Amino acid sequence: MKLSDIHIRDPFVLLHEDKYYLYGTRGATCWGAADGFDVFVSDDLENWSEPHEVFHNDGSFWADMHYWAPEVHKWNGAFYMFATFKAEGVCRCTCILKADNPLGPFVPHNTRPITPADWECLDGTFYVDKDGKPYMVFCHEWVQAVDGEIWAVELKNDLTAPAGPPRLLFTASEAEWIVPGSPVMGKPSFVTDGPFMWRTQNGELLMLWAAFSAQGYTQGLALSSNGEITGQFRQVEPLFRKDGGHGMIFRTKEGKLLLSLHSPNRTPEERPHFFEIVEENGLLRRA
Repeated sequence: MKLSDIHIRDPFVLLHEDKYYLYGTRGATCWGAADGFDVFVSDDLENWSEPHEVFHNDGSFWADMHYWAPEVHKWNGAFYMFATFKAEGVCRCTCILKADNPLGPFVPHNTRPITPADWECLDGTFYVDKDGKPYMVFCHEWVQAVDGEIWAVELKNDLTAPAGPPRLLFTASEAEWIVPGSPVMGKPSFVTDGPFMWRTQNGELLMLWAAFSAQGYTQGLALSSNGEITGQFRQVEPLFRKDGGHGMIFRTKEGKLLLSLHSPNRTPEERPHFFEIVEENGLLRRA
């Protein structure tokens, strides 16, 4: 398969042992009933395998809809998938799944979601600070928060549960470029989607996140004041404005930095795209 043949949203790339593993939200089932996630494998980022199912709900898992934004991270010798799930009458949340290798099969790692049970949440991502402490960064969704929020919570070392209460990092309306969406409780709403953490070579800590600007789905960028998750995050120039978002960054075998995102933000047209980016003075820009 070519990249343009792969119908997923929220594309996430893991480079492991000289192979690229591409995960994402299945385009065909993104807005309704769903039962699994796939991975596509490549040696060169151009030619990809057929989808290989890495998680399948055989009926024993509680969630049956909105399987979104799987990310796979290696931690302490295993592979952990952070993904969003939903069921009728249950708040949208992030759960963690575990496998021995990037091809799965992934199985639930937690007895309960990592995000607060009474919050509508999505798009948890993994982050490890300079001291080796694991965190999850996630969105408190605009459908409940109105002004979408991004939070961080420290995790236990085995990733089974939070190690403390979450901390608010920023709200969507702090970005000068954002535009309001559908009203919630009579108030204009502002979206937060897809956080992803990136440390630059000079030690700055950046967060990618997505929302809507006048030009469409936009890949935003925020900078920590102290180079850590405990800092104050300041909004800087977005990385991609024209109808593309829920991004992440990875380094190729050759050392290039690539931004991965889906575009356009319309079903069933969305596809994964890669764009070369560069670090400059502790920030990121398109090459």
